[in-house]
Amino acid sequence: MKMPRTIKGYCPFCGKHSDLDIEKVKTKPRSEFRRGQRRFRRVSAGYGGSTRAIYKDREKPTKRVYIRYRCRECKKAHHRKNIRAKVFELTEV
Repeated sequence: MKMPRTIKGYCPFCGKHSDLDIEKVKTKPRSEFRRGQRRFRRVSAGYGGSTRAIYKDREKPTKRVYIRYRCRECKKAHHRKNIRAKVFELTEV
């Protein structure tokens, strides 16, 4: 999916329409100290195998793309609902 680097859209902080810069959010490594990850490590330790399904030879066809919209006037950023895409690239317009 191709998307322009700049669009005209609504900024919830300014309360009006303005130019928005689009940037793709880089995913950070998951924290090992989150509650669910601690529980998973505890349950899967020792004998007994994994508690989650292990996918063999299968991967989801599309990945979820996280996009950040930054207002040019107030410089604040916000998110919209995430989209799914096989390939995502930002284009110059």
